[in-house]
Amino acid sequence: MTDRIASDRLEKLEALRAAAIDPYPARVPQPTAIAACLEGIDARQGETVVVGGRLGQVRDFGKLRFAHLRDRTGEIQIGFRRDDLAGFWPQRKLVETADHVVVRGELGKTQKGEDTVWAHEVTLAGKCLRHPPEKWHGMKDTEARYRQRYADLFANPEVRDTFVLRSRIVQELRRYFHLLGYLEVETPILQPIFGGATARPFTTHHNTLDMPLFLRIAPELYLKRLIVGGMERVFEVGRVFRNEGISMRHNPEFTMLESYEAYADYRTIMERVEGLFAHLCTTVVGGSKVVFREVEYDLQPPFQKRAYCELLAEKNDGLDFFDGEAVLRRARELELKTDGMPLEKVANDIFEATVEDSLGGPVFVYDYPTAICPLAKQRPDDPRLAERFELFIAGMELGNAFSELNDPQDQEARFRKQLEHVDEESPSELDEDYVAALEYGMPPAGGLGIGIDRLCMLLTGSSTIRDVVLFPLLRQVKDVPIQADQDAAGDQSGEG
Repeated sequence: MTDRIASDRLEKLEALRAAAIDPYPARVPQPTAIAACLEGIDARQGETVVVGGRLGQVRDFGKLRFAHLRDRTGEIQIGFRRDDLAGFWPQRKLVETADHVVVRGELGKTQKGEDTVWAHEVTLAGKCLRHPPEKWHGMKDTEARYRQRYADLFANPEVRDTFVLRSRIVQELRRYFHLLGYLEVETPILQPIFGGATARPFTTHHNTLDMPLFLRIAPELYLKRLIVGGMERVFEVGRVFRNEGISMRHNPEFTMLESYEAYADYRTIMERVEGLFAHLCTTVVGGSKVVFREVEYDLQPPFQKRAYCELLAEKNDGLDFFDGEAVLRRARELELKTDGMPLEKVANDIFEATVEDSLGGPVFVYDYPTAICPLAKQRPDDPRLAERFELFIAGMELGNAFSELNDPQDQEARFRKQLEHVDEESPSELDEDYVAALEYGMPPAGGLGIGIDRLCMLLTGSSTIRDVVLFPLLRQVKDVPIQADQDAAGDQSGEG
């Protein structure tokens, strides 16, 4: 361990122990949030408060020291005067930048008028053994930030603000569905048959039952079982897992909202989605406009609506999804894979390659071909098309919704067709229990899936999914490097 920590800080740790000061005490005075201490501070001069947090850069003026103290709610300057801290003063240099401290003192101001807590008692709450990043000015190395999120959070306040906002987004999303009478539920993450989406799963094994299991790629089929059971309006916010690539939009483990509403269809769900965005704009964003990747988007409903096949034709010289020869020609022009692939998959690959990036939105792309929608109800007037939509904003798919297929015979036939094209993304067996659930009768229903991470990217203006996932998946390294020894020279001078 000693080869991974700062030697000067290790020396101070031992000096603290030699002075009978516990660097990691079990109990300390309970602090008040700094934001609460700052409320009405001009009228509270001289009031005794207790604040706690991590120390910023310490500035030394001999008989006087200053440092800012930061907690989850804000920061305030702490003034350390020798005459007020007779017991602490001899060990003052053993408490330094990035240490956790609790300070009891009086609210006041400096000669320059800065709000300050003048310390009367200082308790070390947790010694920091590594030098903090870049003199407390933040971590700049992107890879280090993701690997050491714990340091990123305290070194870059804007990062912490992003995750606070993410928490509010999820909280308000839940509140929106609760207000609509939805019941929040939990369904299995370990599943004997994966389904509900097309993706390669992570596999595992249960020893006692001696059976293979999959980390879910979607909660869909279990949630629709609850609609069969009469729960009528349900939603789940949970983790899903897809054993696929990593990119600015993809993390193998991510958070999904899925909701299902009996006696609704995909048009109803469009209204629900527009209502959700209106709610989030009011409660979280503070307006209808967001800036994402330097482009402004207006999220005020109603959203634009465009038919899938019309967009495909528009971007590909009139290409007809159902014209197999034309689809293959266009795919070869685009150098897309075609060998051994179903035509409908090739056609959808063309859509993804030529259409999606151009969808600024917000736009509902609706009426997808039935051949690529194994869980969606067909349009009564054109069975080639399914009652499905996807929501796109900034060329990024944020949501997917269906009028849910509730005909058990049709569903079983589509499952069997899926099994004809077995690959790593296709279930290896028919989900007979789900078909059995449908045979008990499921009412018409509208279902919705929204990627929470992408939604948070949009609403926080974060350009990559790693900026809204606290601990994104990264390639393993043997050791986390020590941050540059920026503050090893000791305390800095400068006026508080």
